[in-house]
Amino acid sequence: MSLSFAGAAVSALLCLTTLFTIVAAEDPYRFFEWNVTYGDIYPLGVRQKGILINGQFPGPDIHSVTNDNLIINVFNSLDEPFLISWNGIQQRRNSFEDGVYGTTCPIPPRRNFTYILQVKDQIGSFYYFPSLAFHKAAGGFGGIRILSRPRIPVPFPDPAGDYTVLIGDWYKSNHTSLKAHLDAGKKLPFPDGILINGRGPGGFSLNFEQGKTYRLRISNVGLQHSLNFRIQNHNLKLVEVEGTHTLQTTYSSLDVHVGQSYSVLVTADQPGQDYYIVASSRFTTPILTTTGTLQYTNSAGRVSGPPPGGPTIQVDWSLNQARSIRTNLTASGPRPNPQGSYHYGLINTTKTYVLENSAGQVNGKQRYGVNSVSFVPADTPLKLADYFKIGGVFRVGSISDRPTGGGLYLDTSVLGADYRAFVEFVFQNNEDIIQSWHLDGYSFFVVGLDGGQWTPDSRKEYNLRDAVSRSTIQVYPKSWTAIYVALDNVGMWNLRTEFWARQYLGQQLYLRVYTPSTSIRDEYPIPKNARLCGRAAGRRTRPL
Repeated sequence: MSLSFAGAAVSALLCLTTLFTIVAAEDPYRFFEWNVTYGDIYPLGVRQKGILINGQFPGPDIHSVTNDNLIINVFNSLDEPFLISWNGIQQRRNSFEDGVYGTTCPIPPRRNFTYILQVKDQIGSFYYFPSLAFHKAAGGFGGIRILSRPRIPVPFPDPAGDYTVLIGDWYKSNHTSLKAHLDAGKKLPFPDGILINGRGPGGFSLNFEQGKTYRLRISNVGLQHSLNFRIQNHNLKLVEVEGTHTLQTTYSSLDVHVGQSYSVLVTADQPGQDYYIVASSRFTTPILTTTGTLQYTNSAGRVSGPPPGGPTIQVDWSLNQARSIRTNLTASGPRPNPQGSYHYGLINTTKTYVLENSAGQVNGKQRYGVNSVSFVPADTPLKLADYFKIGGVFRVGSISDRPTGGGLYLDTSVLGADYRAFVEFVFQNNEDIIQSWHLDGYSFFVVGLDGGQWTPDSRKEYNLRDAVSRSTIQVYPKSWTAIYVALDNVGMWNLRTEFWARQYLGQQLYLRVYTPSTSIRDEYPIPKNARLCGRAAGRRTRPL
């Protein structure tokens, strides 16, 4: 029997009691109640079965402030299990709430689950999305913004408006058909178009008042392709990337790779008329393009002629732009101290992980992997198996920390890592397509990107002063990207490709950041309301 909204609200309040044992009582909290349903959508002119949140596609934005506690009661009104994950929200000491199958039991149909999150020591632009099956191809995503606390200075004046802009490639096929295609061992076909905030060509618009400056929070929530974003005759001033204030570099267009989020300032400094907003695919043949409209309030004419062109297949252009994105060392982050006060370049790394992506066939079906291992989900969320000490679910070290050179094989891959270690990850991409990687639970320093094969000598070219700190990074074809990570967040964390077909077919793993300590200073206890499934079913969480 499904819970009533009133009954579930009481349940949420009981969960809040748990919250006060975990977080400081002075931190504000915000309540959200979401009903997840199927509904007809027509983003590319044909009817599809979309995933709506409170009847909306895309879903509602989450507005919050640093250290807010978010109480999000999610009703699953679909006919299959469902989970939401929070791209870039670090879930400090609390991977139980991360919302991926390796950490969180799915919400069964006609039931609900209350996420209890804290956006601890974070600011910036992020998004949420459905993490199970191939739901991401049907919607269920939306923007997250975390504003600075009132007394923390922000390195630019308040904009006249602040808008979420979700871009991504899209298919006319329902998500169930795409999933069946992958389950049959086939590759995902080329997408049918690009959406901006859930709308196809010509469907999205923004209104600007002449002379004023606006903030756009742009996230690529698509399934595979890097996109270039631009506005006709207007510059984009980059100010923030996934929680880091950046040097305020001005670009005519910006490459936004899958899973990434950027904040730009746009000033309405052109004659009063309408202008094209353009998102087009990068490194693809053919090039997909969609347009929206920027309308001045004093507009004297509509857009006309072809939309402005952008970069298409040029890798060097994109690589140089990526290298130009740097941290603003003097700006405050979520705290009043400057972002540059953490001198990551002076810390010795204790371990290097080299992760190489690959594609191949396993048992006659298309699979993808990391260091020759193609991930298969276990019958129990890995975090629950770890917490309850259930054997036989996973094995730490089931994936090598270096490429093996062997063929693909199936396993539930878990890398072991020590709490408070400072480590280096190198993503080696020997394939002909661009890659995009995301690490849950962390923000990392992007110290190096280049072509060819990474070697220890590559460290001579690292940026050890003002590399941008973020949670999603691209790796160009036949290239490598290196990151530094301070492993200060205990838990079981998903490290995955953001190419969703590849993720679904095995290009992911879990990083187990472990400490023998049981202190809540290191990790929160399991939530009282945590769902228990698989081999953890029938066990107890903990007393209220």
